[in-house]
Parts: sequence; structure tokens; C-alpha cells
Amino acid sequence: MTNIGRVARAERTREALIVSALELFAAVGYDAATTAAIARRAGVSEMTLFRHFPTKASLVVDDPYDPVIGQAVRGRPRDESALVATVRGVRDAWRSLPEPAAGEVRERFRIVAATPSLRGALAQGSGQTEQAIADALVGRGVARAEGEVVAAAVVAALNRALMGWSVAEEAPLGSALDLAFRALGEGFDSA
Repeated sequence: MTNIGRVARAERTREALIVSALELFAAVGYDAATTAAIARRAGVSEMTLFRHFPTKASLVVDDPYDPVIGQAVRGRPRDESALVATVRGVRDAWRSLPEPAAGEVRERFRIVAATPSLRGALAQGSGQTEQAIADALVGRGVARAEGEVVAAAVVAALNRALMGWSVAEEAPLGSALDLAFRALGEGFDSA
């Protein structure tokens, strides 16, 4: 099998595991769903599940976008403040990616909103995103402490907006991001 074939197969397996997990979490709740049941539902072994996801929580909170976000923040014009560069960089990254299925994103955040035990996993995943942003800002010449504060503020705003969006009326996913960006300050809706 070629590397391309392996990658495509791995992506299909990963997607099947996520879909199976979200379906099972919706049916029986996050805490009651077992990794064995998720793997069975996806048609793979539990060992295969753990090759793709180190924990059950990672099926819900893993974020593959950190490198794209970091690169977008790093690439913003040098004359922008750390906050402006971060907000616009996150928006640039978002626009550069294929739009995820809003239903899947909504379901992930609904599960987190309904499952107190997942809040720590979300915070850990958010910490990785914050680190990617802070590193990008430091690479732009921002002091480490300022970069970490800006990164934490932006990620907190995004998470809060997405949590609220997940349990609210049907609205486009982009509306949650726009809310977070507006809340962080004026002028981020343009450029």
C-alpha cells in the first residue's frame, strides 16, 4: 500500500471513530460510552482507536488546526498589535480551511457543555492552541508574557462563544466566531 493509500485509510478510520463516538455520546451520554463500544461501532479494534486518539476525551476535544493558526498569526503584518494579529490570524486560518460540518462542531461543544468531566480536557486542548499562538507572537517579536495573555484571551473568547452557540438556536458556525472577535474589540470584522 502506498503512503497516500495509508493516509487516506487512516483519515477514513479517524473520521469513522469520531462519527461513532459522537453518535454514541448522543445516545448514551459521554460518561456511559466506552472506548470498546465506540471502536465496535466504527468497525475497528479498541487498540486501533487508541492509535488514533490517546484518550476518550480526545475524540471530542482534539483540534488539528493549531499549526495553521500559528502560521496565520505569524504571517500577519508586523505593525499590528499582538491582539489584532491574533484575532485576524485566527480569522485568516479559519477562512483558509474547508468549513467543517457545523453539526459535528456543534455536537462536540454540546457534549463538552453537558459533561463537566470534559472541561479539563477542553482546557488542555485549549492550552495547546494558546501555546501555538503565543509561540507565533513571540516569533513576531512580542514578549512571551504578553503573547501568552493575548493567546489565552482569544482562545477563551472563542471557546465561550462556541459553547454558547452549541446550545443555542441554529445559527451559522461563523456567527460564533464573529461574536468572539467583536467581543475582543472593535475593528476586527474588517481586513
